[in-house]
Amino acid sequence: MDRRELVRALREDRVPDALYDIPGVHDIPIQPDAYYFLRQAPDGWVVGLRERSKDRDTHWFGSEDAACRELRAKLTASPPPAGGERVADVLAHSEEIQRQAWRDFERALREQRREQRPDDTGDAPGPGPDAGV
Repeated sequence: MDRRELVRALREDRVPDALYDIPGVHDIPIQPDAYYFLRQAPDGWVVGLRERSKDRDTHWFGSEDAACRELRAKLTASPPPAGGERVADVLAHSEEIQRQAWRDFERALREQRREQRPDDTGDAPGPGPDAGV
């Protein structure tokens, strides 16, 4: 099995695209915090987990076939999470989702400030415990 055959097999197995990176064959456009990788090394092939910009759980293989089989085994060991097809949707609309999250945050902040304003009845809460510190 080579890298291109591996990508076809993983798609047939319904493994979400965001879970693995195979440079030159299947590149992740926006890399998540953790994903598996298969890379060519000077003396063979490396399969591992890239987590928070660090390679972990790396294994060296002498052949592309053995490395591809190992990566496929890792990615198909458990069923994909429910809603795995949403990963591609989230990646495709990440900027829009981020803008909406900021709008929601700003609206919630305005509402919180509105609730904390002193009203005309004199029943407004006094300064907090850190006032005047």
